[in-house]
Amino acid sequence: MNDYAFGNQLCRLRKAAGLSQQALAERLGVTNKAVSKWENGRAKPTTELLQKLSVLFHVPVEQLLEARMEQREQKIHKIVITGGPCAGKSTAMSWIQNAFTQKGYTVLFVPETATELICGGVAPWTCGSNLEYQKCQVQLQMEKERIFRQAAETMPGDKILIVCDRGVLDNRAYMTELEFVCVLRELHCNEVELRDSYDAVFHLVTAAKGAEQFYTTDNNAARRESPEQASALDDKLLAAWTGHPHLRVIDNATDFEEKMRRLIAEVSSFLGEPEPYEIERKFLIEYPDVRWLESNPACQRIEIIQTYLRSENGDEIRVRQRGIDGGYVYYKTVKRTVTGLKRVELEERLSKEEYLMLLMETDTSRRQIRKTRYCLTYENQYFEIDLYPFWQDQAIAEIELSDEHAEIRFPPELRVIREVTEDENYKNAALARR
Repeated sequence: MNDYAFGNQLCRLRKAAGLSQQALAERLGVTNKAVSKWENGRAKPTTELLQKLSVLFHVPVEQLLEARMEQREQKIHKIVITGGPCAGKSTAMSWIQNAFTQKGYTVLFVPETATELICGGVAPWTCGSNLEYQKCQVQLQMEKERIFRQAAETMPGDKILIVCDRGVLDNRAYMTELEFVCVLRELHCNEVELRDSYDAVFHLVTAAKGAEQFYTTDNNAARRESPEQASALDDKLLAAWTGHPHLRVIDNATDFEEKMRRLIAEVSSFLGEPEPYEIERKFLIEYPDVRWLESNPACQRIEIIQTYLRSENGDEIRVRQRGIDGGYVYYKTVKRTVTGLKRVELEERLSKEEYLMLLMETDTSRRQIRKTRYCLTYENQYFEIDLYPFWQDQAIAEIELSDEHAEIRFPPELRVIREVTEDENYKNAALARR
């Protein structure tokens, strides 16, 4: 069943009946958070609840479960283009439109919500407080994305790319920690669900870092930051997205046109055009200072449970629970090795129910891997540092690259023992056999 198709259908039925999410939840004996998750495609109701919905809306269960798009292989990807002020987002949208339309994609753009609101008179300084403004902005952003997804499912194209000019987590850079917690509580969601609802995030570094002569506020009526403020905001925005499983940073190491080409190359690689290659290097490091990692604003802790499934053709197939503090997302990944550094990787998002069903196919010859991952951004690089419970003196640091010859700059706090990229003993699949 297509989760999003079911969610959109449920939303239409609820609104046609004149019910709020809270009212529907009360009739079903569940929380409004549960109804929200159904409508956003993040969960499915039980069989008993489906029967109640069928009676309530006078619709057969079979019709409730119908997904209009399940007869064809429609792929909808939702990505975020973010970054500090004057990073080139507007130009990036044009490049993305041209590049991916030529590749056969229907490209949809979700406009920047903050600019829309501020230019319309709704701003932190016109609302009762910054918190009240942020609630409005986050809710509008989420609703816009839901509508774009709903519209995408009705479109004839098999490849649809939804591009968000900033995403929900961008708002975190403009809030205190307390304000952010209040917004999450108000929306009945958690940080992991919001951040990982996007398939990939591409951060364009502000011109105030490395291209200062091109920094300007003239091309955006809602922008007021000085170069120093823009640089600091860029750091906050990158920190807000740190922890996402597919975060890429596009810096100003080249001229602007080449910066755009690098962005298109990164998006192409993510989409699998022509194939979804993953270039990854892996290093054995000394056990890091956890206090330093957790105090670093550019670092995010993630708990991972990884289970390997049976495979008939030699592919590596795994399912993964990823998140923290009760907020989790689920993935299935299939990997096929091309060279020591390069692999084809196919990944799909799972509902919790699909994840639990796939656990029935566990490869019992391998143990389940549990690890604590620290996602760290450093000098526009994105490291994933994995701590395993059976190691007390060493850990693994990984970095994904668009160029297998790219220079890697480690923070001085991480002490590298040696590279183990092509050492089979340090692959997760081998560690699962320990």
